[in-house]
Amino acid sequence: MTADLGATRPGRPQLPRPRGCLSDMVIEWLRAGEGPLPAQEEVQRAGPYGEDFQLALYVLYELHYQGFDGVPDDREWEPALLSVRPHLEEAFLRALRADVPALDAREAMARLLTEPTTDDGTSVSHYLKREGRLWQLREYAALRSLYHLKEADPHAWVLPRLRGRAKAGMAAIEFDEFGAGRAEDVHAQLFADLMADLSLQTAYGYYLDLASAEILATVNLMSLLGLHRSLRGALIGHFATVEVTSPPGARRLAEAMRRTGAGPAAERFYDEHVEADAVHEQVVRREVIDGLLSDEPNLEPDVAFGIGATEFLEGRLAGSLLAAWREERSALPTPLPLACACKPT
Repeated sequence: MTADLGATRPGRPQLPRPRGCLSDMVIEWLRAGEGPLPAQEEVQRAGPYGEDFQLALYVLYELHYQGFDGVPDDREWEPALLSVRPHLEEAFLRALRADVPALDAREAMARLLTEPTTDDGTSVSHYLKREGRLWQLREYAALRSLYHLKEADPHAWVLPRLRGRAKAGMAAIEFDEFGAGRAEDVHAQLFADLMADLSLQTAYGYYLDLASAEILATVNLMSLLGLHRSLRGALIGHFATVEVTSPPGARRLAEAMRRTGAGPAAERFYDEHVEADAVHEQVVRREVIDGLLSDEPNLEPDVAFGIGATEFLEGRLAGSLLAAWREERSALPTPLPLACACKPT
């Protein structure tokens, strides 16, 4: 194996700018292939929900996806980097377990299935449907691109860890997420089309430098749960939360796209999720969760934790976005350039 294998593969994102000492050491190590890395004591002193902490973890996880321009592919399994990641993961998990209330899986699922009759002021999709402006929809899409341009990828890691009904149901849903055999219908491609309608750059990872700690944490949760077989139940809980809550939220976001004239591809992405996820909700409840808990009833607390952790982090993200938008200010550290008539490449 050559030392620079894959280092210049086209289309990969650039390494981001550091946000503090943890991310600085990790990013510099990836750039140079040597140097100091964060010690366990330094990680423990950092805030687990802070942007420095979350960016360091995100960068390490991204080595398992597309990687970074100029970073050799074989750094994915570099022992020095792998020795740092458990310290970050343990601190993140410890914080989540302290902040997420304990529920059983059935109770947590029942709560997901109850759509509030009125908006309590904490929902981003309600806000965008009712009064969101095009610049706010563009900010939302830029932030969500960190996940949606690799949509369903973190969940695919659970497939070899399941069996029977749970595996069959999960594979059926993932088949739809990956376009049901049609490249143009892969959900990540549909989101790239949405971004083009909004005059946003569609390159994978392009908006990483604008990503808040809150959005990084939501993506890191998926990677954390997906990469650990011991957390397979929690990943199923996360997946259930996404699929069950998607149709009503997607319907509101589709209406927001239509109201602001965002464009047909922007509308299509959310219209597709209204239709597809309504079916997926039934499969994930009846086949994936019921099948998993029938095989492994001991995983019920993990499924509940996955649901609760997803709701908790999504709530933090919603709070940060709505606080900025209600004050008529950008939720990004640097506002996006104004939309233009020409579409990005």
